Amino acid sequence: MKLLLVEDEQKIADFICEGLRAKNFSVSHYADGNKGYEAASCEVFDVIILDIMLPGRDGLDILRSLRHDGVDTPVILLTARNELGDRVQGLEMGADDYLAKPFYVEELNARIQALLRRHSGRVQHLLEVGELQLDCINRSLHCQGQAVELTSREFSLLEYLMRSPNQVLTRGQLLEHVWGYDFDPCTNVVDVCIKRIRRKITSLEGVGKMVGAIESVRGTGYRFKAC
Repeated sequence: MKLLLVEDEQKIADFICEGLRAKNFSVSHYADGNKGYEAASCEVFDVIILDIMLPGRDGLDILRSLRHDGVDTPVILLTARNELGDRVQGLEMGADDYLAKPFYVEELNARIQALLRRHSGRVQHLLEVGELQLDCINRSLHCQGQAVELTSREFSLLEYLMRSPNQVLTRGQLLEHVWGYDFDPCTNVVDVCIKRIRRKITSLEGVGKMVGAIESVRGTGYRFKAC
């Protein structure tokens, strides 16, 4: 499997390259946006991992040009935690997924594997697991055709879980990626939010149980699993 990584932060690039090569990926790395775009245009890759902030051409400009040129290789954007506008813009421009820094290489690998499984040439702003459909552009959730009203935090938490189906995510990971670093690691805010999401989905008419189950993993965290 051949991957292209365009990332200018050397420590992050080394961490990604080492981790993915250990999983038998062939990784080509470029730290400059212009060189990264040239490689993406001239060579064939299975997945492109693209940082947004780059010297030369930035990641969104590279993505825009690739899609304009007809390059439909799946793209995962690497973003800073608070770059919501860039994430939405990237998805609208044709990115297939995004991952907020910092992250674990195991999570990136899971995203790559899921993307390769589901890639069908369409923009992956619509996440479907079980009978749940999460629209990341309109920020809406539907279950068996029924709309589910979520708060912004509930939506972000559910999206994070659904983007890594069947992967166990720790409470620490969920706190970091959904709430940020300022929260007490001993807080039960994750558990409370999970309970609210479960309650909203299972209270729908005709839904007897979670059709996309958020499973509790004792002593660790949670896992989103299709039923």
